[in-house]
Amino acid sequence: MASNEDKPAAKEDENAGSWKDSIFNPRTGEFCGRTAKSWGLILLFYLVFYAFLAGMFVLTIWVMLLTLDDYVPKYRDRVPHPGLVIRPKQLDMLFNKSQPLQFAPYVQTLESFLQHYNDTEQERNVACAAGGYFEQEGEVGEQRKVCQFKRSDLSLCSGLSDSTFGYTEGKPCVLLKMNRIIGLKPRGDPYVNCTAKERYVQPLVAVKLLLNKDDYNTELTIECRIEGSDLRNNDDRDKFLGRVTFRITVKE
Repeated sequence: MASNEDKPAAKEDENAGSWKDSIFNPRTGEFCGRTAKSWGLILLFYLVFYAFLAGMFVLTIWVMLLTLDDYVPKYRDRVPHPGLVIRPKQLDMLFNKSQPLQFAPYVQTLESFLQHYNDTEQERNVACAAGGYFEQEGEVGEQRKVCQFKRSDLSLCSGLSDSTFGYTEGKPCVLLKMNRIIGLKPRGDPYVNCTAKERYVQPLVAVKLLLNKDDYNTELTIECRIEGSDLRNNDDRDKFLGRVTFRITVKE
């Protein structure tokens, strides 16, 4: 007859065996409650299921790409009018004209930005006639040509005759650029007014601020606007639509 002390030990062995069997049962060959065949079938199901989902995703992306044009966006009604941005990308500029290290970041930004406008690069493009639109017809995917816009056209703000873009003399240059809106054909004679494809580069307007001693050590607020009969520059909800405002302080 088994003693009372042997019963708890036997019960513990039974519980340990039951716990081990739930992981792997050597009698039935089950692992975590499933046989090898059952595990194989469920893995095969999920493999086919996720392969089908991946195939559907790739198919929908492929169909969507077929509807897109490499040159013209499908939807263009969200941004009907161009914005205006400046280089350097600073809306608050402060520097001492006698301290080159203070205006060096602005000069480096302009020099880097104008690298694609170098005359040697632009001579590879087409010399388009002024005052007209340069329109091209051709097959989809055909390489388009682009018009020249030479760095030397920026004159005193080209950085060619003055590598500091006027910052060292306290008459700094800023470059204005319209955001490109595909299909936009401005009417009349659009211009930028300032008060107080492969190898394609957007035309620029260079503004040289002819400051004098009375303007130094004072924060000046300057607003530039695009003026055109079919261009907007007075949207209160978008302060960069057709205009840009920046502040500059030149110390001596």
